[in-house]
Amino acid sequence: MKKTLSTAIACTPFLIACETSRVLPDPLEAGWQDKPVCEHIHEDTQHRILRCTFQPNTGHERHYHDPNFGYVLEGGRARLTDESGVRDVQLTQGSSYTSSGIVWHEMMNIGDTTIVYLIVEPKS
Repeated sequence: MKKTLSTAIACTPFLIACETSRVLPDPLEAGWQDKPVCEHIHEDTQHRILRCTFQPNTGHERHYHDPNFGYVLEGGRARLTDESGVRDVQLTQGSSYTSSGIVWHEMMNIGDTTIVYLIVEPKS
């Protein structure tokens, strides 16, 4: 389900910050240079599973994440950009992570290998 601007922003004159994460695409909707990088491989009543593939010099435009679990199928070097700044990371095959959600981030494959990982999103 695509989230739209009309359902996304909750602001009042008394608030300094507004909820903007829903204005951005989710990881499946986000791509790179108008091409998808993630594919929908499974969905049931409990989970949605995506496989994301990044050739060298391919990125993932700015997007948000709901809570998820990630598993690296094929590793490599990536540059992550988020509200904390920019950092380069080594993604190791077989590594995993959990996230309570991300307001926004971008990713770029800066290595010379293809990066592939799974994103498992629980449904509430």
